[in-house]
Amino acid sequence: MIMSSLTRSLSTLLSCCLLCVSALADSAESTLSAAERDAALKAIITAFEQQYVFPEMRPRIVERLKTAQRRGEYGVDDPMVFAEKITKDLRDVSRDKHLSLSVDPVGYAAALVGDEGEAGQLALWRRQAIRNHHGLTETKVLAGNIRYLRISGFEWAQDESGLAYDAAMKFLKEGDAAIIDIRGNGGGWPEAVRYLVSHFMRGNVLEMTFLEGSAAPEQSRTLDHLPAGRLHGIPLYVLIDGGSVSAAEAFAYDVQQFKLGELVGSTTIGAANNNKMLPIAPGFVLSISYGRPVHPISKTNWEGVGVAPTVEAPPARALEIAHSLALKQLSEKSGVSEENLAEYAWAKVAVDAGLHPVTYAPEQLQSFAGSYGPAKVDFRDGTLWLSRPNRPVLRLLPLTAEGLFAVEFNDHLRVKLTGQSLELLRADAPTPRVFPRS
Repeated sequence: MIMSSLTRSLSTLLSCCLLCVSALADSAESTLSAAERDAALKAIITAFEQQYVFPEMRPRIVERLKTAQRRGEYGVDDPMVFAEKITKDLRDVSRDKHLSLSVDPVGYAAALVGDEGEAGQLALWRRQAIRNHHGLTETKVLAGNIRYLRISGFEWAQDESGLAYDAAMKFLKEGDAAIIDIRGNGGGWPEAVRYLVSHFMRGNVLEMTFLEGSAAPEQSRTLDHLPAGRLHGIPLYVLIDGGSVSAAEAFAYDVQQFKLGELVGSTTIGAANNNKMLPIAPGFVLSISYGRPVHPISKTNWEGVGVAPTVEAPPARALEIAHSLALKQLSEKSGVSEENLAEYAWAKVAVDAGLHPVTYAPEQLQSFAGSYGPAKVDFRDGTLWLSRPNRPVLRLLPLTAEGLFAVEFNDHLRVKLTGQSLELLRADAPTPRVFPRS
């Protein structure tokens, strides 16, 4: 998407958009007349004849729509069903996952404001970006000082989103390794991708070239100035799945092609083309591809094939697997302090236990019950409980088949039960405290 200057303030434009929403919503929720269907289809056909990224595909798409219309396949009065039928035909003939027709009164209203609707759409997207914290929806510190960032969408608001990314990058920079989660990320703006990937590369490197018909190619190059600095030398893991789309795939593709880190999960959807949103009366929005990216390394893109992981994993377990891999990689680096090595080893035991759960038979657990010095282990409700003077009673969770247990709500304490003794292990203590069984 190419940005232009706004002729009115964004807040005023957004107000204009939202004033129309109520009436348009009523229209979209009501029945769709034959005249409205014909007018909508005519506008869609015109858009593809004039703007679709691949000229050789335009006649095939148009013919598919006209044939379906002649057969009466679009003769429905439900706007949602009409949109679903159009979307299915567009994608079946083109295999382009960016093509869609949606019932979207808010987007339709925004697309009518300003020069070719750009001003209204920018106002709407800006508001969404700010309310969604620019897609940077979660940060947390994982065990071993692995920093995690969840990006739910590559949203971008000029002069706003960069500040949010600066804070997120400073957070990642303080970690020993970084995990960026773009599972289910539906895409967004190439500006956001460029800003993010610049932190893992040198400045002024060609990142992507965008082609649009006979227009001059547009280059995206990594940024020279980054307030947070660059994250060179920090192991990077990126989580992907079949819900990673468009701009999310662009970031994953950069990671793959520039060899910036590991991709963990499953292959992405395969939607590379650049798309724009066009208003279609009475309250639809048409997503149409108008350009395509070309990567400087592969000389192509990921359209139709997606971006494959370097470490294949069930998406639901990708975070735990990436966490374990990061801890292993850090522990194998040269020059790591003994303190950090101990921290990585402690963390990896818990992470691997989550990946490969250990279970004990009830009679095995019951054999551990008893008194150990000031501590007592009870067996009830199918599990073990640790009680100590002046402390809450906490559940013990199996970590290994050799009698090692985590203490619930206390990541820095573990219990080793041998049947003859209880060992209290602390993350910050080199040796355990051992209590014989009474």
